[in-house]
Amino acid sequence: MLDLLLALGHHFLVFGLAAVLAAEAALVQPGMDGPRLKTLSTLDRTYGLFAVLILIVGFLRVFYGVRGPEFFLTNPWFWAKIACFVVVGILSAPPSIRFFAWQRQAREDGAYTVSEREVRRVRGFFIAEIVVFAFIPLFAAAMVRVPFL
Repeated sequence: MLDLLLALGHHFLVFGLAAVLAAEAALVQPGMDGPRLKTLSTLDRTYGLFAVLILIVGFLRVFYGVRGPEFFLTNPWFWAKIACFVVVGILSAPPSIRFFAWQRQAREDGAYTVSEREVRRVRGFFIAEIVVFAFIPLFAAAMVRVPFL
């Protein structure tokens, strides 16, 4: 039963993270002002919380799930999945830093809006995150079904 609860929690969090990533990518538009930036910052904190919870629940699955650590820790597909998760995390840092800076600028200048150039730069990171994120479920499926080549 614990394994089922951990699997359900892990999947819920991963799909939640994907939804938050999609929402952030959709909200980032030229001309964003203070209220929209506040919403974006809230979403970004939610994204971070989901990422941390995914790591915690994933760790619990590895060590307390039915398959056990010997299955996961020796499986190259598992490590490929972890590598993608790390890359997605690294790619999420620049947008988070920009959101913080934009929000600070909006507090200092009530008329501040985000430029199209800044939005294009941040969207590039979102596209990269989404592309790498797409490999995570592929590696997860391979992990339990395909011997490493």
